[in-house]
Amino acid sequence: MEMGIAIVIAAIVVLLLLITVAKMHPFVALILTSVGVGLAMGMPLIAPSPETPGIIDSIKAGLGNTLGFLAIVLALGTMLGKMMAESGGAERIAKTLIDRFGQKRVHWAMMVVAFLVGIPVFFQVGFVLLIPLVFTIAMETGISLVTIGIPLVAGLSVVHGLVPPHPAAMAAVGIFKADVGTTILYSLIVGLPTAIIAGPLFGKWIGSRMYKQVPGEIAEQLVQHKEKKDLPGFGNTLFTILLPVILMLVASIANVTLDQASEASKVLRFIGDPIIALLIATIYSFFSLGYARGFNRDKVLKFTNDCLGPVANILLVIGAGGAFNKVLLDSGIGDQIADWATHSQMSPLLLGWGIAALIRIATGSATVSMMTAAGIVAPIAASIPGTNAELLVLATGAGSLILSHVNDSGFWMIKEYFGMTVKETLMTWTAMETIISVVAFALIALLDLLV
Repeated sequence: MEMGIAIVIAAIVVLLLLITVAKMHPFVALILTSVGVGLAMGMPLIAPSPETPGIIDSIKAGLGNTLGFLAIVLALGTMLGKMMAESGGAERIAKTLIDRFGQKRVHWAMMVVAFLVGIPVFFQVGFVLLIPLVFTIAMETGISLVTIGIPLVAGLSVVHGLVPPHPAAMAAVGIFKADVGTTILYSLIVGLPTAIIAGPLFGKWIGSRMYKQVPGEIAEQLVQHKEKKDLPGFGNTLFTILLPVILMLVASIANVTLDQASEASKVLRFIGDPIIALLIATIYSFFSLGYARGFNRDKVLKFTNDCLGPVANILLVIGAGGAFNKVLLDSGIGDQIADWATHSQMSPLLLGWGIAALIRIATGSATVSMMTAAGIVAPIAASIPGTNAELLVLATGAGSLILSHVNDSGFWMIKEYFGMTVKETLMTWTAMETIISVVAFALIALLDLLV
């Protein structure tokens, strides 16, 4: 047993060294580490029979299974996000909220916007979509950039780590065999109070102690000095963003209330599958935010082409994370750790949170830490009766958000855009990420007692 644990720890340390010291691309580092784990555990190089996979078979299977689903989800989600940006839909949502909430409570509005916009898009995409809005509001109102900016990144970060259909959360749903709809419901119950505490409340407190103006050079680029263009309607934009979520929730309700064998149930479950739901929403956005806004077909095609380039990198890293956890499982380490954890009497929720937190602090990637932790904890959870798979997804997600520091690309992005020093970024962004992680875990533990 100790052998297996020692190999996993050594593999994680090597992985970190390859990414941080050797500056190797995480994709290459993950594949290399997977081979190393397979060799150390004595897996066959080439499969002797179909039943016993060789190292390379495990890597291919892990990568293929992970990406088979996620590549589609990611591509469609990014296209939807791009249509939002180009049509002015994101801007429309922001303007409506400022009008509704008023200047005094605009930081609350930012969190709500981020929470909504963040559902179909990645953290980085959502941030780039909404940062012009933050700048515009900070310049118009004279409020500290920190006060408005922290609620934005808090809303995005919570959704990124906890709420499916986000890739890492979605992958964890698959690994833990959880129900998507129930996970979405729990993630909103946990996510909203967490985003409120880490966003508007902490943002207001830290913003009153740290006044930051909008950095001049960036503002030039992002704050529009352009003519008034007419924006798409608020209701239409909101409906387009929330359409995939609505379809998934309907499927979950059908799962519980209708007879599984009935045609209606099959149709609703088909439409509510994340892939079909996102496909419907993306095609709908081409019309509602594209053609209806006067964009021609070539324009829409250009948008959807342009936005896929940046996704390739994320996809590969997630795929390699899937390969790593498949090798861990096939080599039998998963079973060994499962045995140990079963005897250690540690709650699977705490285990999921703790392992994800350690990997996050060490690697800086929320996605990698959530994927790896899910791969390690899933066999353990399966062997402990009464484990709530949906809450386990959330606990692993919460752990993967803790203590973002200099090894996380998000840290540098926030620092540059907000014009802060490293120390100021640690006091604002790093503190906020840690608040999210701890508060979310406390709420998950509370929810576990109730459900």
